[in-house]
Amino acid sequence: MKLKRFLSIPILGVFLLLGFVYHITIFIFIEDWIGLQSSSGSLNALIFTFLTAFSIFSFSVCVLTDPGQVPPSYAPDVEQSGISDEETKRKICDRCATYKPPRAHHCRVCRRCVLRMDHHCLWVNNCVGYWNYKAFFMLIFYATIGSIYSTVTCGVMMSALSLTLGTLFGWHIYLIIHNMTTIEYYEGIRAAWMAKKSGHNYRHQFDLNAYKNITLVLGPNMLKWWCPTAVSHLKDGLTFPVIRDNS
Repeated sequence: MKLKRFLSIPILGVFLLLGFVYHITIFIFIEDWIGLQSSSGSLNALIFTFLTAFSIFSFSVCVLTDPGQVPPSYAPDVEQSGISDEETKRKICDRCATYKPPRAHHCRVCRRCVLRMDHHCLWVNNCVGYWNYKAFFMLIFYATIGSIYSTVTCGVMMSALSLTLGTLFGWHIYLIIHNMTTIEYYEGIRAAWMAKKSGHNYRHQFDLNAYKNITLVLGPNMLKWWCPTAVSHLKDGLTFPVIRDNS
């Protein structure tokens, strides 16, 4: 059962941290400094409760959602793609002995190939991939805003957490704008070095343009960007538009 994924010490640690931050923000600082019975105290408590609730919701979606599994019947269309037999063999996963779609990678922890794999996250006890990347991004968005809000309310004590989450949030904004995964970013460093060495310019093949890249992850409707389960824009995770398709 998917609920068994919650039976993890890191996940328990996340819930304890959230509970601790929520308790000190609401029942110590807001209660003692402003008072929960006052209109400003109630408003601040409501805003922080909203941010905490959406952080927990996004976190749960990220934990429970399968990031994407390669269908057993998947095979690359050699005729349409125009790739050689040798290149086709390179697309076979050494561990699974099956074909890998573009951007799929093998996870040693999950022991399978994951569609558009970003990384395996210990804190969600799950891979972050095609189907749950938006939920992961919204988790760090709501958690960052909540931490900053708590920092303003509580002071220095929350600064380190806000800085850590804010850095992670900024990093994934960069990745989304360039339509990269964490794995592809590090692969791109080597690819750029190799290209420069041979006198060529390197560009990430899935980097279309900033707006298009954002909508591929968050969706075309800006009103639905903030909901981690609004993923109707996602397709099968087996194919992705590349630069030549966008020209």
